[in-house]
Amino acid sequence: MNNDQRYADYALCREMVETAAVIRRFDADRARKIPVAADRIMLSGEGSSRLFPAKRLIAQALRMGWKEQFVTEGATQAAEYRLTGFHLFVASNSGKTAEGVRLLRSHRGAGSTGIVAFPGTPIATESDSSFVLDCGPEDAVAATKSVVEQALVYDELFRSRNGAPAVDRQELATAFEHALTLEIPQEIIDAATGASVLYFAGRNDGVAEELTLKTNEITRKRSDYLEGTYAVHGIEEIMQPDQLVIIVDPFPAEEEKFRTVLRDGVGMKVVAIASRETSFPTIRIPDLGEMNPYLQLAAGWNLLVEIGLAGGINLDKPARARKVGNEFTA
Repeated sequence: MNNDQRYADYALCREMVETAAVIRRFDADRARKIPVAADRIMLSGEGSSRLFPAKRLIAQALRMGWKEQFVTEGATQAAEYRLTGFHLFVASNSGKTAEGVRLLRSHRGAGSTGIVAFPGTPIATESDSSFVLDCGPEDAVAATKSVVEQALVYDELFRSRNGAPAVDRQELATAFEHALTLEIPQEIIDAATGASVLYFAGRNDGVAEELTLKTNEITRKRSDYLEGTYAVHGIEEIMQPDQLVIIVDPFPAEEEKFRTVLRDGVGMKVVAIASRETSFPTIRIPDLGEMNPYLQLAAGWNLLVEIGLAGGINLDKPARARKVGNEFTA
């Protein structure tokens, strides 16, 4: 994806590009001041407002040994839990997601924060405190810049609480822009465009799962998320040669298994998104260590746009998907 007019014509592409500026100007000091009532944290929301922001934070916190106990769940299921002693976060770009409002109403007096793009919305007013994003409205159905800003809110807040260095947002923004606009090898675009199903495999850090959702919204292709090494633990029985597996940051020790089971056994193509060369055709991103999931997400967006355009898709107008999947009504 670059500055060609064929990209600029779509709100989706413009908002993807705007994400780098959102990262650069993000108000980390404001995020660090969010009051948190407990060290047990429930991170909730629906769809894109939960997958990448919450799961990336959980994976990072476990690697870094942060003091908080983080869990994540969709809002309706979370409302079934006994959350006494938990601080609740509900992220919703619109601030109108019905499931989130119901969850907040079931969690009165225990500490809650709404993360929204618009002040005065139900999730903002039902929460004990709220954080209003600076990314502005999104015209495209698929959420992009809001997802990244939500992730930065969690990132900066809990870095601060654990004495970790702040995000180098200038470095991240530059690398994000690079991953979003790098030229993807044509063989990968062709393989993805021609595939009947796109499988995304990788860590449970929200990247591959979020890209699976974006595949449905942007390319109209069937997709599935295969956590960890699930792709070689039985599902290969029904995989077909005309399908494609995209591995996000492959585990080096597992590459041979993926090759023998999927490429050699099933006869399907396998490609990767990674900061290093792999044994598969690879979309190569910069290496920012713990910040790489942001760049993996950007590279995935880049690929999905190319697939959509190659397939003649109107990126801004899905037939059924809506910006607010389940809008709250009083």
